[in-house]
Amino acid sequence: MRYSIITVLIILSVIFMISSCCEGNIEPEAQNGKLSIEFVHYNNGTELIFDSLAYTNEAGNNYLVNEIQYFISDVTLHKPNGSSILLNSWSDIHYIDTDIKETKTHTYRDEVPEGVYNSISFTFGIDEDKNQSLMFVNAPESFMFWPENLGGGYHYMKLNGKWINEIGLQAPFNFHLGIGQIYHSFPDSISGFVQNYFGVNLENEPIIIKNTETTNIKLIMNVENWFSTPHIYDHNYWGGDIMQKQDAMQQAVDNGNDVFNYTIN
Repeated sequence: MRYSIITVLIILSVIFMISSCCEGNIEPEAQNGKLSIEFVHYNNGTELIFDSLAYTNEAGNNYLVNEIQYFISDVTLHKPNGSSILLNSWSDIHYIDTDIKETKTHTYRDEVPEGVYNSISFTFGIDEDKNQSLMFVNAPESFMFWPENLGGGYHYMKLNGKWINEIGLQAPFNFHLGIGQIYHSFPDSISGFVQNYFGVNLENEPIIIKNTETTNIKLIMNVENWFSTPHIYDHNYWGGDIMQKQDAMQQAVDNGNDVFNYTIN
C-alpha cells in the first residue's frame, strides 16, 4: 500500500512538471488591429469641386473634373525596422469611384499586428501579373476594361473632365492611364507595350495599430499635381484622348510621384 502511494506521488509530480513546462512554452495571444482608408480628392489644398470650371493648371488651361475612377493594389504597411505587412488576405486590388460612395472607404480584413508603422506603400493601378482581361465580371470594375488590341487588362485610372480650348470652347478630356503602346507605324502596327502602373511610398505621421481597434487614415489625391511637376501638362498640346499616346501617359506617370499624401483621421 505504501509503495502504491509513493508511485502515485511520483506520477503526479511528473505530470505537474510536464504541465508547468508546457505552460511556459505557450505563446502569448497575438495582438492585432485593422486598417481603414478613406479616399479623398483635393485640388489646391481643398476638397475638389466636381463639374466646376474653378481650376487652372500650370499650362494655363482652365478645366473642370467630372469624375475619377482608379485602382490601387498591394497596400503595404512598413515598420521602422524594415519589416512590412502586405494587406492581401482578402482583396489586394481596390476600386475607387468618386461617383460611388461605398468605394471611397475601404476597411481591410487583414489582421495587422499592433505597433507603429512609419510608412505606407501601394501600387497605383495593377501590375502586369495581376492585370488580366476579364478578371472583373461585374460593374463598375468591369467598365474599366482596357481595349484588348491596346494591351488588354484594365484602366489604372480614368480622370474625365473638360477644358477651355484655344478657341474658347469647352472640350472634353479623357486623362486615362493604362498599358501604353510602342508603334512601328501608327495606329495599326504595335511593336511593344509599356506598363504604366507605378509605386507610391508615403511617409508622414506614424500609423499606430492598436489591439482590437481600427486605425483610420485619409489618403488624399491632389488632382492638380497630375498636371505639374516635373512636367507641365498642356491639354491644348495633348488633346482630349491619351490612350494611344505613350508620351502623354509617361508624363502622367512621372507627375504621379507627388499626387498622394495621407493624414490620420
